[in-house]
Amino acid sequence: MIYRSKSPLRIGLAGGGTDVAPYSDIYGGAILNATISMYAYATIEPLNGNKIIINSIDNNELVEFNSTNEISLDGKLSLHKGVHNRVTKDFGLKNLSYKLTTFVDAPPGSGLGTSSTLAVTILGAFAEWLKLPLGEYDIAHLAYQIERNDLKMAGGKQDQYAATFGGVNFMEFYKDEKVIVNPLRIRSKFLNELSHNLILYFTGTSRLSSKIIETQRQNVFSQNKQSIEAMHQLKKQAVMMKEAVLKGELEEIGEILDYGWRFKKQMAEGITNPLIDKIYESAMLAGASGGKISGAGGGGFMIFYCPGNSRSEVIKAVEAFGGQVKRYEFTERGLTSWSI
Repeated sequence: MIYRSKSPLRIGLAGGGTDVAPYSDIYGGAILNATISMYAYATIEPLNGNKIIINSIDNNELVEFNSTNEISLDGKLSLHKGVHNRVTKDFGLKNLSYKLTTFVDAPPGSGLGTSSTLAVTILGAFAEWLKLPLGEYDIAHLAYQIERNDLKMAGGKQDQYAATFGGVNFMEFYKDEKVIVNPLRIRSKFLNELSHNLILYFTGTSRLSSKIIETQRQNVFSQNKQSIEAMHQLKKQAVMMKEAVLKGELEEIGEILDYGWRFKKQMAEGITNPLIDKIYESAMLAGASGGKISGAGGGGFMIFYCPGNSRSEVIKAVEAFGGQVKRYEFTERGLTSWSI
């Protein structure tokens, strides 16, 4: 038997950063995100013998070693090893022998939640293979714990839940790692129009999000008034965006994005840079009504809302900087696993 899984990447539409502790623990956070037709994939092939093979195709990394209950972490394929270690520990499994193969449609540091989505996907493949009793909230929370607690990877909470649940969700974040996922029922014509008008642009660069996120965390710890007020406004933006998409008030989407972008840049240093500012300005001059960097910032993907028939002119303007607009569709399903 072969066991497979896939999970969708996501676009953060509003509220980004308010899912990061300690802000979410102290004030509560809120985010609106939507999963898209770009995925992380995992395949597990059980082996006869006493070995484990991990192959990350997109990173061109392959490791092989004898079966062990706890794999030592040496900086290579940490997510893969971290999931193995947690699964064997939590469920009392021993002497697993298998080949794990993964692939992600976007590079690390792209701002689409690649790392967390990959963690969810690998967990999904293990759950399919070993028949682990894990529901949606269980998998998302376990993926979060593996990344943040076991591997000490800085970040928020939205990505694990977006990958697991799929669709368009308004998420709330509270202390003690409490997360509430509220799926939104959006009329198909509104969602189609949003997909048509919202372009996804890859700048051609990636960034280490952990540095930006750690600066953001320290700003909250030190009670940096500007940073905290910016996060308050981004939480407000998430509610504004939720109401706009539910009511079909799509002409307001760009303005809400621009509102959030102005405050997001105040959260921490490194979120923007001269190139990102130039791309944003060019998109606005070409007809976009708003946009933002996806994820923590500093590089990766950007999104722009292009009302009316401005889409083609905005694409020309941003692609002049050497990046590429990626085609996508919104997706309804989250983590999916199967066996053959």
